[in-house]
Amino acid sequence: MNEETDGRTGRVLVLVLPEVNLLDLGGPVQVFDAAAQLGGGYRLEYVAETDGLRSAQGLRLAGLAPLATSRATAGDLVLVPGPRLTASDRLVAPAVVRWVRDAHDAGARLASVCTGAVALGEAGLLDGRACTTHWSLTSAMRDRYPRARVREAALYVHDGRISTSAGISAGIDLALSLVERERGPELAAAVARELVLYLRRDGDATQISPFLRHRDHVQPAVHRVQDHLAQHLDTAFTLPELAGVAGLSPRGLTRAFTAATGVTPFAYQRQLRLERARTLLSGTDLTVEAIALRCGFRDARQLRRVVADAFGVPPSLLRGSSRPTA
Repeated sequence: MNEETDGRTGRVLVLVLPEVNLLDLGGPVQVFDAAAQLGGGYRLEYVAETDGLRSAQGLRLAGLAPLATSRATAGDLVLVPGPRLTASDRLVAPAVVRWVRDAHDAGARLASVCTGAVALGEAGLLDGRACTTHWSLTSAMRDRYPRARVREAALYVHDGRISTSAGISAGIDLALSLVERERGPELAAAVARELVLYLRRDGDATQISPFLRHRDHVQPAVHRVQDHLAQHLDTAFTLPELAGVAGLSPRGLTRAFTAATGVTPFAYQRQLRLERARTLLSGTDLTVEAIALRCGFRDARQLRRVVADAFGVPPSLLRGSSRPTA
């Protein structure tokens, strides 16, 4: 394990509730499965109060592991896809509430999709935390969980070990965000490409990671160069070397790359290196010198200069800005 995955088991326990919405379930699960196929080390397991139940769309699900034999541990991720809710004082079975609370107490991370937030709310895990859910239910969420800090204009929210997302397709954005936080932006970008999701949205839907930006084109030669640059951030390439990856002449690569992305190959590489440096600065304890070398900068002095130019602050102010807390 590296410094970003240390302490995380890679196990994703999918808590399936009665009347689960299939896209809430299938979208995030597909993201973690694709990440696993690409070497991300995820393992999916499905748990429920009973071994079989009916989805909101009528599909019957079977072979689900019982809660009693599927205890979450520290480092696990518990994913709660959203169910179709009906008017009821008991939104989630007491056994599920206890299981969710025990999972949190054991040190697991929990992430809900859409109405899956009720499982966290009923367990008291949203108290004092920023969170979100489907836009049509935010008012009801505030009423039922008055101590929660409900955000309306958000696709997903991370607050310590608790993550929540808005409705339906936002669960895919949440899952990609978790992959990026846990396994790095390179893997998240590879998953997005595999699932033909060239524009992953951030929590506030205002930015796109540089590892995914400029990927909404259909030029395979340019994609090969982009992949090569993302996988070798610490390497200094010449234009002829990149042209060889693309199978084009240096002039042909420059023309094709700029037409497809709007930037030159080396401007794109700089964006990737800066984003990776920002992620390592905010999420690890690596020295500035070590981060500079990993990201292809000459030394810590150069990294400090380009970070200050790009973000308006020195690297020291990026330290710890996005590290998860309990």
